[in-house]
Amino acid sequence: MGNTMNNLAGRREWLGLGVLASVALLLSLDGSVLYLALPRLSAGLGASAPQQLWILDIYSFMLAGFLVTMGTLGDRIGRRRLLMIGAACFGAASVLAAFSVSAEMLIATRALLGVAGATLMPSSMALLRNMFRDPKQMGAAIGIWFSCFMVGMALGPLVGGLLLEHFWWGSAFLLGVPFMVLLLATGRALLPEYRDPAAGRLDPASVALSLTAILPFIYGLKDVARNGLNPVAVASIVIGVAVGAVFVRRQRRLAAPLLDLRLFGNRAFAATLGIMLLGGVVMAGTTLMSTTYLQTVAGLSPLSAGLWLVPQNIVMIAALTLAPVLARRFGTAYAMAGGLVVGAVGLFAHTQVPSVGGTWPVVAGLILASAGIAVPMGAGNGLIMTAAPVEKAGSAAALGETSGEFGVAVGVAVLGSLGTAVYRGQLPDTLPVEGARESITAAVTVAKDLPGVLEVARGAFTTGLNAVAAVGVVVFLVLAAVTIAVLRHHDRAAQPHDTPADDATADEASSDAATADGATAGGASSGGASSDGPEVLTAA
Repeated sequence: MGNTMNNLAGRREWLGLGVLASVALLLSLDGSVLYLALPRLSAGLGASAPQQLWILDIYSFMLAGFLVTMGTLGDRIGRRRLLMIGAACFGAASVLAAFSVSAEMLIATRALLGVAGATLMPSSMALLRNMFRDPKQMGAAIGIWFSCFMVGMALGPLVGGLLLEHFWWGSAFLLGVPFMVLLLATGRALLPEYRDPAAGRLDPASVALSLTAILPFIYGLKDVARNGLNPVAVASIVIGVAVGAVFVRRQRRLAAPLLDLRLFGNRAFAATLGIMLLGGVVMAGTTLMSTTYLQTVAGLSPLSAGLWLVPQNIVMIAALTLAPVLARRFGTAYAMAGGLVVGAVGLFAHTQVPSVGGTWPVVAGLILASAGIAVPMGAGNGLIMTAAPVEKAGSAAALGETSGEFGVAVGVAVLGSLGTAVYRGQLPDTLPVEGARESITAAVTVAKDLPGVLEVARGAFTTGLNAVAAVGVVVFLVLAAVTIAVLRHHDRAAQPHDTPADDATADEASSDAATADGATAGGASSGGASSDGPEVLTAA
């Protein structure tokens, strides 16, 4: 009983969660605001069309490329230390971005923001693993963290619109500065330090291989999404896969690998990662097609379409918050599977969307699909963090975030391409307007005064949306079955791997916090603390 009480988080941990949740809010807010600022900053900097794409994409490229490296680096040098370094860099790069004097400078500062962002995300999640040792509290903390991330996405257009209405485009980048100042001012007092002293040295060759695998692969997928299959995109994907194979071989041979592949030996961890990856693929592709439908087929303005998507975000936030409760009530496997079934029902509604009067079915389907996928997202991330040993929490968090980046890229590329292929296949060969076959957006532009052509194009795109949603239904139902088959006997894997020695280490760290700044717990503890657990908790 006393051990359980010692595991419960106190006021300091919950205040620390507030700081980490603000980081999540910032990261999503920062990304959604840029889309609104792009037209104005492009005009101000004279950015060409390719430069505009790089301004948008370079952040996600660098973020995806460095997540694995930064997650492991945090385990080595200290998660709080890396978080604080990343916060300082993010704040400085935000100021540079806000006052950029050329498109090239903005692209460079956006790249720095991506690298800094890669330090913030896995470090935040990994610190939650250290701060909340009770499974119920950890599930609630992760749900709150992800809910704040979704709140940022929902508020992004509103906050961005207000800023751009009253200030210059650079104000969009200054949003991050107050959050980073808050983190730097309070992080040392509220957040524990953690590092794995047995992690070994960082392998530069593995870092290079990781970047050379991820960056070309993500670039190729984005190029496919924009331009369809082409030699450059295919070559980039092939290079990424080939280098990735070399990276995996090297990790198997190293005593202290950059990415510990033994994590995938845990069935619960590997299965949950795969479920979340494929769920992200489906949702990214479906959301792309749905938002395009609202603007091109339903004819809504960007603002109106954004407002129609607000209920989806609100429901997703609520479902993320409820996910840990559902996992405790019904078991993680059944809660995740139930969410996927609800998501499949929402996607089925998309298979029935008509080309005329389909706004309500699209929005209702998105609400159900978003509520459904939020449950495996919230419960699954908690399972990933608890299934991994505490000393590997940084790597586990990085893999979860990386799978999310890959899911979005693959979903937009693969399902977006499927929707485009169906759209083109539905158009008659005798379509009288040149360019309408390229995309529904092009058709709306070139055939705006030809109602008959627009009707055909909108019907063709709606068929593409129906096809993408049908694929999503099948994937979600298969994932629900896999979830129950693989995870129903592994709910105990969601319990922390902390040993009694770990608890003793944490208790000692708490007592040391009252007497010394920077004292390391475990070295002076009794017996097993130094031999059974590699954990090092440093008092703030």
